[in-house]
Amino acid sequence: MPLTPIPVTIITGFLGAGKTTLLNRLLKDAALADTIVIVNEFGEIGLDHLFIETQDDNMILMASGCLCCTIRGDLISTLDDLIKKYDTGTINKFKRVIIETTGLADPAPILQSLIGHPMLVVRYTLDGVVTLVDAVNGEATFDAHNEAVKQVAIADRLVITKTDLHSDIASLRDRLANLNPAADII
Repeated sequence: MPLTPIPVTIITGFLGAGKTTLLNRLLKDAALADTIVIVNEFGEIGLDHLFIETQDDNMILMASGCLCCTIRGDLISTLDDLIKKYDTGTINKFKRVIIETTGLADPAPILQSLIGHPMLVVRYTLDGVVTLVDAVNGEATFDAHNEAVKQVAIADRLVITKTDLHSDIASLRDRLANLNPAADII
């Protein structure tokens, strides 16, 4: 019997955009009870995993570097290891994987791994890329950091955060639409 690929969602966005806040809200939904979360952190001391409210055996912390380059092999190994444990029953069955990238990540190599690795394409399917954009600092971030532009350009869905702090987002929405006309903007 053919296996149904497990959907993988990538949550990305520049530093401080609200990725961990969104992840915490999503994980409270009962529909995501059987979800494995891979948190990528950059730096010597990873902290984001401490802010995720539902820490258990379904969360994997990858603190060895940025998913965009140095731990690409680790991501493949991690996803491969998850499937081996899934198949042998050494971990609870899961229905979805969410990868929260570091704010400095270029998501393109992650996507290349998911859609180009022979084993991963059989067992996983890319569900989408969700990029968070800070309403307060978004435009300045694009001007100063090419990674933020890449994150927007590759997204399926763009989520503007912190609109309670900055309600005039027309210019930001226009810029997002120019960077990625195909993405849904929320």
